Amino acid sequence: MAQTVEGFFSELGGKIDPSRLQGMNATYQFVVTGDGGGEWNVAIANGQATVSKGTADAPSITLTSSVADWLDIVSGKLNGQTAFLTGKLKIKGDMTLAMKLQSVLQVK
Repeated sequence: MAQTVEGFFSELGGKIDPSRLQGMNATYQFVVTGDGGGEWNVAIANGQATVSKGTADAPSITLTSSVADWLDIVSGKLNGQTAFLTGKLKIKGDMTLAMKLQSVLQVK
């Protein structure tokens, strides 16, 4: 797993299993705050995911967390639901997409 947020998102596009994306049409916006953070989006359509740095025009859901918390979530040290319930992960938008996020980010 990547040691930095930038590294995680730069590797993500090639690791997402397209079979997990069937029937989805959504854009996830990620805002990672603090040193080493930034903004990325993942657009899912037609069974493909496109990872881009920056802000999406009209994201379906926006997830915000600190660098440390994000790295803990993606490494499996911090459960996403626990992060949300304890305020370490803020979610704005379609909550059903938040529930699908773990399966979407399962790498091949």
